[in-house]
Amino acid sequence: MSIWRTKSIELSMADTEDPEFKLKKSLTALDLTVFGIGVIIGAGIFTLTGRVAQAYAGPGVVFSFIVAAICCGLAALCYAEFASTVPVSGSAYTFSYATLGEMIAWIIGWDLILELMLGASVVAQGWSSYFETFLGEIGLGWPESLGYGDTFDLPAFLLVVILTALVAFGIKESLRVNLVLVALKLFIVLFVIVMGIQFIDTDNYKPFVPASAPGTTGEGWLHTPLIQTVFGAPGVYGVAGILFAASLVFFAYIGFDVVATTAEEARNPQKDLPRGIIGSLVVCTILYVAVALVITGMVKYDDINPDAALATAFIDQGKDGYATLISAGAVAGLTTVVMTLMIGAVRVFFAMSRDGLMPTAFAHVSPKTGTPVRITLAIGLVVALVASLTPIGKLEEMVNIGTLSAFALVSIAVPILRKNRPDLERSFRVPFSPWLPWLSAAICVFLMLNLTAETWLRFLVWMALGFAIYFGYGYRHSRVGQGAGEPAKDYSRRD
Repeated sequence: MSIWRTKSIELSMADTEDPEFKLKKSLTALDLTVFGIGVIIGAGIFTLTGRVAQAYAGPGVVFSFIVAAICCGLAALCYAEFASTVPVSGSAYTFSYATLGEMIAWIIGWDLILELMLGASVVAQGWSSYFETFLGEIGLGWPESLGYGDTFDLPAFLLVVILTALVAFGIKESLRVNLVLVALKLFIVLFVIVMGIQFIDTDNYKPFVPASAPGTTGEGWLHTPLIQTVFGAPGVYGVAGILFAASLVFFAYIGFDVVATTAEEARNPQKDLPRGIIGSLVVCTILYVAVALVITGMVKYDDINPDAALATAFIDQGKDGYATLISAGAVAGLTTVVMTLMIGAVRVFFAMSRDGLMPTAFAHVSPKTGTPVRITLAIGLVVALVASLTPIGKLEEMVNIGTLSAFALVSIAVPILRKNRPDLERSFRVPFSPWLPWLSAAICVFLMLNLTAETWLRFLVWMALGFAIYFGYGYRHSRVGQGAGEPAKDYSRRD
C-alpha cells in the first residue's frame, strides 16, 4: 500500500450518505456567506489593521490588503471549484485526498486542525481583553485575578464553553446566533467608516507609501522575513514593508476557506458554496480597505495605537462614546470568529476520523443534533484550556503559514483533478486553468516566504510531528488502506 493512495470521489460522496456519519443538510447560500463574513471580519479590523499600518506599511497597508485579497481571491476560485465538485466535509484535506494522496492530505488536515484550534484560542484571548474593556467603559468591573493576562482567563474559558455547547447543539442554530452577531458587527464597522470619514486629514496620507527603512522587522534573523534573510531587503515600509504586511494581514482573511468545511451540510452545494465563498471574500475586502483608509486618514501612521487603533482614534477626536460602541462591536465580532474557527476545526477532524486517520469513534454523528458531538466537545475542551491557561501571545504568523500552505496545495490540485477526472460534473470552473491555479499557488508560496524564519522553523517542527502521528497511527488504520476504497470501481459503475 502506498502513502500516495487516493480516496475516490465516489467513495467520498458515498460516505456522506452513511447513516452513522451523515451530517444534516440545512445551510443556504446566505448562511454560508454570513458564515464566511462572521470569521473574516474580526481581529483583522479591530486590531490588526492599525498595528500593521503603524509598524510596517503606513497608509500603504491598503495595498497590503489588496495583495492579500488577490491571493485569497485566486485561492477562493480554486476552493469554489473543488467544494462544488466534491461537497464533502474537510475542505483542503478532502480535496488533497482525492488528488495528491493520503500523506499530503493527512499533513494538510493535521495542520488545519491545529491552526484552527490555535486561531480560536488566540482570538478568544483577544475577546477577553475587549470584554473587560467594554465592562469598564459601562461602569462594571471584572475580578483582576481571573481576567485577560492572568493565570486563569475566566472570560475566555466561559466564552469557549458556551460556544462549544452551541456548536454541539446544531449547525443551523449556531448560524442563527452568528447571523445576529454578524449584523451587529457589520453595523458597527459601517458606523466606523461613515463617522470616521469626517475626521480624515488628507495630510496624514503623505507619504502614502513611506520610504523603505533599513534593518529588519524584528530582532535577529529569526524574527526577519525569510526572503529578507536570504536577499537582505529593507525591513519596513516601502514595497518590502507592504509585502511583509500583506503576509500578516492575510490573517484577517482566513475564514472563506472555513466555508468549504461545511460543504456536506449545504442544501445545494454546487451553487451555494461558490456564492458563499466568493461573496464573503468580496464584502470583507471592501470593508477592510475602507477601514484602513479611515484609520490612516484619522491618525498619522506612526502615531497609531497598535493595540486599540479604532477606539483610540475616536478617543483622540473627543468621541469616547464611539469608542464604547466599537468595543461592543469587537466583543460581538470576535465571538463569531471563535465560533466559526471551532466549527471549521470540528469538520476537518470529523472528515479525518471518518476516513480512519483519526479514531473512527469520534466521527459518530448524534441522531438528535445532526452534529459530531464527541469531536465538538473534545476540541472545545482543548481550545478552552489553551485560551484560559496559556500565554499564547501573537501567533498570527503560525496560522498564516498553515493556511497559505493549504491554499497552495488546493490550487495545485485543481488542474490535477481536471486531468485525472474530466468526467466529473463541475457546476463552477476556475477560468484560465491551469495558469490561474498555478499563479494562485505561486503567490501563496511567495507570501509564505515573507513570514519570519522563526515561523518556518515552528512550521517544520509541526510537520515533523504530523509525520510521526501519521506513520504511527493513520497509515495503519486508514479505511482506504484497509480496502474500504475498494470497490471504488463499484461506485464508479453507479454513475
